[in-house]
Amino acid sequence: MSRKNGLLAAAWLLVAVIIAAAPAASSASPLKIPGSGETRRVALVIDDFGNDMKGTEQMMELPIPFAAAVMPFLPTTKRDAEWAHRKGQTVLVHVPMEPFNGRPEWLGPGAITTKLSDEEVRQRITAAIEDVPYAVGINNHMGSKATADERVMRIVLTVCKEKGMFMLDSRTNYKSVVGKLAAELGVPTANNHMFMDDVHTRSHIAKQAVQLQKLAHTREETIVIGHVGASGNHTAEVLKGIIPVIQQSGAAFVPISEMMR
Repeated sequence: MSRKNGLLAAAWLLVAVIIAAAPAASSASPLKIPGSGETRRVALVIDDFGNDMKGTEQMMELPIPFAAAVMPFLPTTKRDAEWAHRKGQTVLVHVPMEPFNGRPEWLGPGAITTKLSDEEVRQRITAAIEDVPYAVGINNHMGSKATADERVMRIVLTVCKEKGMFMLDSRTNYKSVVGKLAAELGVPTANNHMFMDDVHTRSHIAKQAVQLQKLAHTREETIVIGHVGASGNHTAEVLKGIIPVIQQSGAAFVPISEMMR
């Protein structure tokens, strides 16, 4: 067996062991948030809908609440937003924003960059929101540079406030100003805690599933982001395996709106 195959087998064995060791749902004791009487909560967000990417159908069939983050101005933007809405899922606008590094073509149309004028930023975020049916909030696609720019994010968050929307900060930059400005402007917000598939290999996604299970035990609230696309099928498959483990441990999957502060 090659080293690569050995690592893959080990990762899947680890997931299998966790699943096998999980208690039956009927015997699980909910993990309570101290002083609240509520169970620990996990909110799942799936990014990059809108371009008929791999894993789209599999993600839409997940048996839990999740947020479908749909990119604007793409071939299946409206189809995917309407599909998620019919499934009773939350719809977000997955707004392309300028990163420090990365190819411009990765952003997609209508990207918000730091070189735009105030009016251009306002026009682009407004157009993006209007292009995604049923959206109740936004999150950033890439955006390590844009989310650290106070001028740009103040405009974006002001539009969110005007439209009664929230913003999930994907946290592609630890120097993001989203939290500070959202608090100042009174816009509900929350931060992503981990990515399921920032590396596209199945072995990495399996390891992240183990990490997610740990976070669901140790955090009162956990927000996790996965993706359709290159790793979409793998991510959907791993999620289907780990979801019952997390539920059986007493944590609950909830809509992302319940995480907003």
